[in-house]
Amino acid sequence: MITLSSSPKIYTAEDYLALEVESDLRHEYRNGEIIPMTGGTPQHNKLASALNALLWFGLRGKPYSIFITDQRLWIRASDVYTYPGVMVIADPVTLKPGRKDTVINPLLIGEILSDSTETYDRGDKFEKYRTIPTFQEYLLIHQHQLQIEQFVKQSNGEWLFTEHQSKQALVNLVSVPVNLALKDLYC
Repeated sequence: MITLSSSPKIYTAEDYLALEVESDLRHEYRNGEIIPMTGGTPQHNKLASALNALLWFGLRGKPYSIFITDQRLWIRASDVYTYPGVMVIADPVTLKPGRKDTVINPLLIGEILSDSTETYDRGDKFEKYRTIPTFQEYLLIHQHQLQIEQFVKQSNGEWLFTEHQSKQALVNLVSVPVNLALKDLYC
């Protein structure tokens, strides 16, 4: 008789990093668990590509670096490793000590919401992101409807929420000198 264990195997961060370097797939590391990241839909990828392009053109020649999907982020306070959809970092990029492949200082993070990740992206993930000292702005981009939710950190530590829902809407980013037109993102 085979008995299945309901408790997941627990890994150290070092175990995770060693396995991740050798893996062809991306995984998040949370609370000792290694969680596979699912592939995106064509609409998800289209929105991530459009956001990356708009940010790249808007920030070209300015002291920022833009990263998409495959750049690992370490969240020190919770010892979480994740791969945000899009990140903007004010130069210079700071790496986790002892690593050449893991950043720690995002200014802006954008996530394309999917049915399987929406609850996590809005809840626990955003809570963990907020512990990053450099983190100032969060964009949640809906893939099934024209909608961007923008969260901007205020000087008192509170987060201001703004919702953008029309093709004519302009998202004025606060953390970087870029304005995003929804008509350009959802083209």
